[in-house]
Amino acid sequence: MRYAPPIARLLEELERLPGIGPKSAQRLAYYILRADTGDATRLADAITEVKRTIHFCPQCFNFAEGDLCEVCADVERDTTALCVVEEPRDLVAIERTNEFRGLYHVLQGAISPIDGIGPDQLRIRELLVRLADESVTEVVVATNPNVEGETTALYISRLVKPLGIRVTRIASGLPVGGDLEYADEVTLGRALEARREM
Repeated sequence: MRYAPPIARLLEELERLPGIGPKSAQRLAYYILRADTGDATRLADAITEVKRTIHFCPQCFNFAEGDLCEVCADVERDTTALCVVEEPRDLVAIERTNEFRGLYHVLQGAISPIDGIGPDQLRIRELLVRLADESVTEVVVATNPNVEGETTALYISRLVKPLGIRVTRIASGLPVGGDLEYADEVTLGRALEARREM
């Protein structure tokens, strides 16, 4: 089916979003077309505003509205612990647990030679500068438990350990409510490695 040029353009732009295929783009476009002008305008304004006002924190590379992100600006945070994550959304996930009170460093990705992403494309150099300038005694590596995340974690560990800083890795294993029979061998093995006394 041929769409009017403005609808075709909207569909094309929506399909460029991650995780949005042609069918999802079509559903979103039809929603926007059926929405009243006020709703559509608010959506467009929200997108424009976030692009105009949000930038990367110059210290940790999380999203920020002010000079620093909320975490870096919080004087109550433990400055001796630094959690390294791949993306800002990973920082948000860890913050939701209310278990970590230190600072963060967002790499902006993970080492992935297949995708042409090496250490130089990540914020690893900036991490090393922070470790030299700050009073960090522990680096918690919280990259994703996949090939790229593990590669990145090992790379960071090899760079940081010689600095005399303790390097730890978040545990990975079985999700709550999961069944052992459906777990893959790597996940089950990690769950056994990270076991703790009851």
